[in-house]
Amino acid sequence: MIIDLKNLSSIFYLSHVYFHYFCKMQWFEEWFDTPYYHILYKNHDYKEAEDFLNLLTDFLKIEKNSKIIDLACGKGRHSIYLNKLGYDVLGLDLSEQSISFDKQFETNTLKFQVHDMRNPIESEPVDAVFNLFTSFGYFETEEEDKSVFKSVSDVLKDDGYFVLDFLNAEYVKSVITPTASIQREKIVFNIKKHIEGEYIMKEIDFEDQGKKFHFFERVKLTQPEKILQFAEEFGFELVKRWGDYQLNDFDEGRSQRCINLFKRRKTEGGSVKTSNIQLPSSN
Repeated sequence: MIIDLKNLSSIFYLSHVYFHYFCKMQWFEEWFDTPYYHILYKNHDYKEAEDFLNLLTDFLKIEKNSKIIDLACGKGRHSIYLNKLGYDVLGLDLSEQSISFDKQFETNTLKFQVHDMRNPIESEPVDAVFNLFTSFGYFETEEEDKSVFKSVSDVLKDDGYFVLDFLNAEYVKSVITPTASIQREKIVFNIKKHIEGEYIMKEIDFEDQGKKFHFFERVKLTQPEKILQFAEEFGFELVKRWGDYQLNDFDEGRSQRCINLFKRRKTEGGSVKTSNIQLPSSN
């Protein structure tokens, strides 16, 4: 998709200034809802994503017409392909801009909704939930991280699958590139990365139509053991952990990815005993 940048910079420059000075938005709420985010990351490898989903669904042996939630679906590339494979798919994402774009692809078996993954999911029980391409680790507190596992556990059927595709923290620390410049659609994105505490920080600066923009990404370097701890607390067991999109075994020292396959344990009465979670106010 080609994005028309005419007058775009003025609109988003004003909204960018407004959000910074008058709203208490978190970084991902602002950055993910701009067209610049999608311009920067538009060269994602679609074939790799499709090959990965082929391998994953073959491994899981999920029957056709099963219900799958694509949690943090973005522009819908995974949702659309899963639907082509024969699944009934609900794509959820915080970005209203992304969901507005996704709506054009809706069918009777493919739907999209704006949703914050920290909140309960309004859906009938589903067979699987996929959270792909590092769509976790954005939140400030462990309680918020746990709320994701709770919402997924609550919407899954017994023995349903939760796939959490995350970065491998140790690998990221070892190969971090401090600076880079990437050109997309005549815009040069200047990127700086560094480790700050338990987070990897990415500063993104660029100019468009004579206006300067600054955004950042902040992802918590959550260790595999901590992810497993969250999962077990909310009724999941670890089935498998892969280190790349070819489903090779995970190696903490060398794997680029940490792709976790969890299964929701069967429980008496069909519910899992979970902790009470109190999220910080968004006001």
